[in-house]
Amino acid sequence: MIEELLAEAKDKMGHAVDHVGTEFATVRTGRANPQILNRVHVEYYGTPTPLQQLATFSVPEPRLLVISPFDKGSMHAIEKALQEGDLGLMPSNDGTVIRLAFPPLTEERRRDLIKVVKGMAEEGRVAIRNIRRHVKSDMEALHGEISDDDIHRAEKDLQDLTDGYVAQVDDLLQRKEAELLEV
Repeated sequence: MIEELLAEAKDKMGHAVDHVGTEFATVRTGRANPQILNRVHVEYYGTPTPLQQLATFSVPEPRLLVISPFDKGSMHAIEKALQEGDLGLMPSNDGTVIRLAFPPLTEERRRDLIKVVKGMAEEGRVAIRNIRRHVKSDMEALHGEISDDDIHRAEKDLQDLTDGYVAQVDDLLQRKEAELLEV
């Protein structure tokens, strides 16, 4: 029973770390990265549709992202969604493709983005600790069925697991900070 709880905790904590990595990918650096468009939804025939389903992306230059819609009739809707998407980028439309030019980040903007990323990392750490808290309470509920020593050992294993996943979030944070500070 304890092994099942630890396996469940490991799985959920792994998902939390993956989520933090996905969130980090949506933060704009000075380089073109198609993942910042993951949150953009286009109003396509009355239905909010993820941009990935309507176009292909290419990065011909480090600071340029080219969006090629499958349906040329959706160009205006895609352009509108990009403008409203709070990306800090202005799309330019030439009739066949949409270009997003990534301007270099100012030092102040880099510092602001680092604060945002640190907040995302803290949310990930909190999620991991909440998982630990729930699993620990489930372990304590087994108090009559399992010996106190086994529960204590399992709680130590759970804490070690938690520390490992928090360290993974911290590692992701360090890499993202380095990426943001890179000129």
